[in-house]
Amino acid sequence: MAYPDGGWQRAGSYVWHRLRRLPDRPERIAKGIAAGVMVSFLPIFGFHFLSAAALAWVLRGNILAALLGTFFGNPFTFPLIVVGAMETGSLILGQGHMATPRRVMSGFKSVWTETMANLHALITPATASWEQTRSFYAEVFLPYMLGGLVVGSIFGVIAYAVSLPIIRAYRARRERKLQKRFERARRAAQKTGQRN
Repeated sequence: MAYPDGGWQRAGSYVWHRLRRLPDRPERIAKGIAAGVMVSFLPIFGFHFLSAAALAWVLRGNILAALLGTFFGNPFTFPLIVVGAMETGSLILGQGHMATPRRVMSGFKSVWTETMANLHALITPATASWEQTRSFYAEVFLPYMLGGLVVGSIFGVIAYAVSLPIIRAYRARRERKLQKRFERARRAAQKTGQRN
């Protein structure tokens, strides 16, 4: 489930290949990447693509670049993302403690289980309870969201600052290569014309 069929190297080269081929201005592509990276820090699992696309649209960035930027959040980086966001959020809220990545994931699971049980309670005599959800919101979701917004914004700015010159340099290099190829073809055509 976490390991791509072709391996991480192939998945990474695919993402890089797609980013290189985007037909847009470098600034818009970099904004899109920044939006995708930023959203990767938020506890909205299952909605990262939609949120990244919406943020890229608001920032006038490239939406496809934003979708590709969400790959910053992956099974290798999520533990670091969770710890960084939770530590920052707990510090902002003055909670003085941090939920571990395992506690965060089990919290999401318990909320999902409680929600399903409460939906079942709508059509049966069972009693609905939102105790787990309240606890999860206060102890996990709120610090994760606040910390994710802060840390994600920082990493989004860094992603923009790093990707913009790389994209510009790549485009300039590609233009030089195309120009050289065009010059060679023109010279070859001139030689052929002189022989005839």
